Amino acid sequence: MDDEQILELIDRLVTEEQRLLAGGADGSGLAGEDHERLGKVTVALDRAWDLLRQRRAKEEFGLDPDQDTSPRPAEVVEDYEQ
Repeated sequence: MDDEQILELIDRLVTEEQRLLAGGADGSGLAGEDHERLGKVTVALDRAWDLLRQRRAKEEFGLDPDQDTSPRPAEVVEDYEQ
């Protein structure tokens, strides 16, 4: 997956995240399945951003971004400090 494909994935996930959040904007909250999906979308977004950061760091130092970059497990990405 190259940078452009990752950015397209991020765009699709953000669109879905916004749609899900808008569904609960009336104060009633999200339905169980929407709440679960939102959690999955959030993790997928974190993983996609992490992959993009990995690739860009390699590019910055003149390394091949396709070499040794892959999506990290959700457990790893979700434990990052902000």
